[in-house]
Amino acid sequence: MTAHALASYRRTLHDHPVAAAIELVCRAGYAARGFVYVSIGFIALLAALDRTPQAEGAMGALEAWAAWPLGFVLLWLTGAGLYGFAAWRALQAVFDADRQGRSWKALAARAGQAISGVVYASLAVSVFGLLDALEDLREIDDQAETRQDLETALSMPGGELAIIIAGLFVLGVGIGNIWQAATDDFCKRMSCDRDLARRVGLLGRFGYMARGVAFLPVGGFLVMAGLHARGTDSQGMGAALESLESQPFGGAILALTALGLMAFGLFAFAEARFRRMRVEETIKA
Repeated sequence: MTAHALASYRRTLHDHPVAAAIELVCRAGYAARGFVYVSIGFIALLAALDRTPQAEGAMGALEAWAAWPLGFVLLWLTGAGLYGFAAWRALQAVFDADRQGRSWKALAARAGQAISGVVYASLAVSVFGLLDALEDLREIDDQAETRQDLETALSMPGGELAIIIAGLFVLGVGIGNIWQAATDDFCKRMSCDRDLARRVGLLGRFGYMARGVAFLPVGGFLVMAGLHARGTDSQGMGAALESLESQPFGGAILALTALGLMAFGLFAFAEARFRRMRVEETIKA
């Protein structure tokens, strides 16, 4: 943080302490989101280079950090930060922090932000659950738990349809991310000079494209699981990344996607620092 930005934040903290505290929590949320995606991308890149057995999803990537010195502290901070990101999504969705309005397009975007908030809050819960499990010296098998949860959902009335809808939603998110990569101005909510904003925007464009590509097989797996009514068809992000490697030129595709996911994480770090947040205006509204 620059001296000017730090001085500005101190003024806000003095004049509007609640808004300043909420903003700090929300920025920590972007940093936690960035850390998750950089971790996923880094392990996927190692898998593409045959330096690790397989790519991992969010929980598998975070679990890998537990073996490092201070890994538990890092995971705890990540879990707390993800709660912060979920809080920011609530401000965006419920209180329209980005001033998107009430058009159909804006309401759809805010609904997506609400769902995103629930997803990241659930990931935060899983992170703290992982910490508890590691303290008990037990291992968590992400894929096995995903399949078990899916089997439970399939056994409920209308479960197959619910899983298909969930898969179609994930496919829609993937396509939406690719569309954003092609059309969005990723600099419009950044408070930094034009040259830096342009470089950050390129990170965002590459990152959203890779995130969209990674989501497509996840959604496809879910749809197939619902159509076939089999939990064994369900795969998480790690297996979806592995499926990219099985395609022609798969190693290169996985490596590019991994770099893109790391770019998405770095873009989230940039958002943590430079994104404009109207927290004070939002909590007064």
